[in-house]
Amino acid sequence: MSDVNSSGHIYNVLFLCTGNSARSLMAESILTRDGGGRFRAFSAGSQPKGEVNPLTLATLHSLDYPTGDLRSKNWNEFAVADAPVMDFVFTVCDGAAGETCPVWPGQPMTAHWGIEDPAAVEGTGIEQEAAFARTFRYLKNRIAAFAALPIRSLDTMTLGAKLNEIGRSEGATQPRRDVA
Repeated sequence: MSDVNSSGHIYNVLFLCTGNSARSLMAESILTRDGGGRFRAFSAGSQPKGEVNPLTLATLHSLDYPTGDLRSKNWNEFAVADAPVMDFVFTVCDGAAGETCPVWPGQPMTAHWGIEDPAAVEGTGIEQEAAFARTFRYLKNRIAAFAALPIRSLDTMTLGAKLNEIGRSEGATQPRRDVA
């Protein structure tokens, strides 16, 4: 059951993280399943690890989210002329938020939705699994709020404010800023 807006436009959404092995891939999977056919989700990293973290896959599998098309990739794939034009670009890690991003064709709306890196959690297997589950929950909540927005009826300034507000929801981190 597709809930495509009245114009039939499907929004392209890119989730960015430095390593593209956990958070951004989870977000891609969540929006793919929960987006109601209104969104096409992608993910990438500035310095991709080249593989999906096994706990990312385990978390998504356990909750019946799609993993078949997930792969760790460089964000430059989405900055070339024949790449899909993005409507929205969200950074989900503080490192990517502080980096100089490529110029995205189409001038998409952007926001920072930083969440702690579950792959950086050290400890027992249970503690690591809990970190991935927590990350999933935070991303799912943000994506649900985003997908519920009446995007077409909001002016650019209001939409930008709503996207930033979503990024400040439970579990939010603050991007690192270099101090001169």
